[in-house]
Amino acid sequence: MTTIIVIVVIVLLIAIYAGIYNGLVRARTHTQESWSQIDVQLKRRNDLIPNLIETVKGYGKYEAGTLEKVVALRNQLTQIPADDHQQTMEVSNQLSQSLKSIFALSENYPDLKASTEYTKLMEELTNTENKIAYSRQLFNSTAANLNMKVQSFPTNIVAKLQHFVQIDYLQVPEEEKSVPKVSFDN
Repeated sequence: MTTIIVIVVIVLLIAIYAGIYNGLVRARTHTQESWSQIDVQLKRRNDLIPNLIETVKGYGKYEAGTLEKVVALRNQLTQIPADDHQQTMEVSNQLSQSLKSIFALSENYPDLKASTEYTKLMEELTNTENKIAYSRQLFNSTAANLNMKVQSFPTNIVAKLQHFVQIDYLQVPEEEKSVPKVSFDN
């Protein structure tokens, strides 16, 4: 009778261990999947940028520095190692800031603003920026789920034995946290 109880306890412990391990694997897979969504949107934005640059080139001669900066950041973004999420998001944030300067160009050039191609590109880029923001939010949610499992008892024991680690959250740059200054003086 004692042997049967020992076998049942061992089988039960193995089943619990396997359940916890599989839960950790699912959480890590969801985190990796949500990062790949960010990667897809960043690639989409990188593919749109050359068309935007070509459309804007003729209008903003004095904005050549801004265009060069956007192209340089885009090229830099494509050369960052795939597993370096923090650097990818830092360069991506800089690129988003530079794109805002190009968006503002249309205010100085009414012909550019009226251009169908420019309008389409702006809509696609705006949609892509929104998808990137949503994907960042999804990544942080899945990372929070994984981090809770890695820290919670008894999951933390299996996580430590199987080398699961916490994932860093994607942070919003400090300059984007500041309240925009609105002025009606003009």
